[in-house]
Amino acid sequence: MPYSGAQVWDFLVGREGVGIWLGPGAELGHELGAAYETANGTTGEIRGRSEGDKLRLTWRPKDWDHDSTLQITVSGTDQKTTLRFHQEWLAGADEREEQRAYWTEVTERVVAALAER
Repeated sequence: MPYSGAQVWDFLVGREGVGIWLGPGAELGHELGAAYETANGTTGEIRGRSEGDKLRLTWRPKDWDHDSTLQITVSGTDQKTTLRFHQEWLAGADEREEQRAYWTEVTERVVAALAER
């Protein structure tokens, strides 16, 4: 993305960004172990947070019978940043494909929202 890492990070952890990638209604805490719940029933907790760089949390949509782990990484320069979503502990190929499509769409929405700023 043609934005600094700080711009991307600040957007992702702000209310608008959290609404895009985590889900509407969610508030992202700063403390390890802080729980969250979205308006659509996805729940989890913060497992790690390195300001400006990495966020790790559990992720469990309301219709899943298991948790997964989501890691978001922001890296780059003042003019170009890479945003990565990595999800572990998915139930199988169908769930992996579903989540890959979801994170692709989320990335497109983040890019569009940043372009509007």
